[in-house]
Amino acid sequence: MPRVRKGAARTKARRRLLRNARGYYGTKSRHKQQAKVALWRAGRFAFRDRRARKRDYRRLWITRITAACRMRGTRYSVFINGLQRGGILLNRKMLSQIAIEDPATFDRLVETANAHAAANAA
Repeated sequence: MPRVRKGAARTKARRRLLRNARGYYGTKSRHKQQAKVALWRAGRFAFRDRRARKRDYRRLWITRITAACRMRGTRYSVFINGLQRGGILLNRKMLSQIAIEDPATFDRLVETANAHAAANAA
């Protein structure tokens, strides 16, 4: 059986690798091995940061809600606890949007949360 060298397959693989590394700086976009290392690294960062982005947004929403609660004389933890005890199921993203775009509704939510928190504390 004749020996097969993977000429076409190797070229195609190299071309695909370099195409994925387009836009990288210097050697990382021109040489196969450097491009491969750069792509591995980029993939690791992308995987990690897709999860970190979710954490960052949640922190932002909580910060916004905390600021809105403090403006109304209550604490974040009391507010969230009161909402849960009152059966109001809004996630933090929606609560932060309400706090920014509709302060009157947020005022009513704070009143409701404080009422339920006080009822359960007594």
